[in-house]
Amino acid sequence: MCSVKRHLIRQGKVRLTKWYSPYSQKERTKVIRELSGMILTRAPKLCNFVEWRGYKVVYKRYASLYFCMCIDQDDNELEVLEIIHHFVEILDRYFGSVCELDLIFNFHKAYYILDEILIAGELQESSKKTVARLIAAQDSLVEAAKEQASSISNMIAQATK
Repeated sequence: MCSVKRHLIRQGKVRLTKWYSPYSQKERTKVIRELSGMILTRAPKLCNFVEWRGYKVVYKRYASLYFCMCIDQDDNELEVLEIIHHFVEILDRYFGSVCELDLIFNFHKAYYILDEILIAGELQESSKKTVARLIAAQDSLVEAAKEQASSISNMIAQATK
């Protein structure tokens, strides 16, 4: 009985490790290729939902940007489309007119905005004004930290002369 429990615990740990472990670079590349091949080849008039590996992928195209979310089979696709649209509207407000370069060079800000909107895949904040206020507060904290670091480095440079 004891060896059976150990075996089951070991199996459970293996399953949890596989479930929660991050994808390797090779696996990520494979997933991106597979999904982008499925999504980019679809006609524009088709629906924005694709079934993939037992999940649903909800995507929306804005100009040359594609925003995708992978959800469970039971989740509401239309709600996820609204969340994607909400995220893009906030990105547009923050960056002016969001483009690929904004997301590449400011990916940390895009992730921060996404973290303010979603928690554990569920909508946390639906107010665009509240998210904008929180982002502005975060930006002012970052600027204050940069100024403080600059003044400290100046003081150290003067003291070492």
